[in-house]
Amino acid sequence: MTKKTRSNPPRLLLACQQDLLEAGCDEAGRGCYAGPVFAAAVILPEGFYHPLLNDSKQISAEIRTELRYYIEANALTYAVAQVSVEEIDATNILKASQRAMHLALDALTPAADFIAVDGNYFVPYRQVPHTCIIKGDGKYAHIAAASILAKTYRDAYMQRIHEEFPHYNWISNKGYGTMKHRMAIEENGICRHHRKSFNILPGSLQPSED
Repeated sequence: MTKKTRSNPPRLLLACQQDLLEAGCDEAGRGCYAGPVFAAAVILPEGFYHPLLNDSKQISAEIRTELRYYIEANALTYAVAQVSVEEIDATNILKASQRAMHLALDALTPAADFIAVDGNYFVPYRQVPHTCIIKGDGKYAHIAAASILAKTYRDAYMQRIHEEFPHYNWISNKGYGTMKHRMAIEENGICRHHRKSFNILPGSLQPSED
């Protein structure tokens, strides 16, 4: 393993405030062509630390898996939720992402008294105060932990459904609009796992970030 992969990120902050039980929240798969959107909510105990914890996009799949099991074993509480392709198409991806985060928060025991969310937008959850933090998954440990869980759970889901439709290569691209994925859609059309509302029918695809 290279030094770059294993190098320790800066130590992340544990919470935005000190008085309330605080959950970090993040989603994964919002920009994908296929598969559900996932979200996680995590409450960490005082003193929680892992030297490699960081934004899930900044670390390798191997380290994400290592961190997933560490978070599951050491979090005060955590939950992961998903919202289906059908609901994404019936509402929109933004609403589906917010619903996934709310579902994850619903499942926390104990419940959060304060919520820190990655990004710049969040639909208020019940009467719980919240704050949005741009690039929060690289600043706060509980948001980074949520990003790790959402990403690893979603990747595992996409690996499972890859076996049913291997020509889309979801085991590698996880449903994102890579060149090979777009080419496979042009050749084979879309399947029941694709998001029909994303304008990805053959002949209508536009380049996306690989």
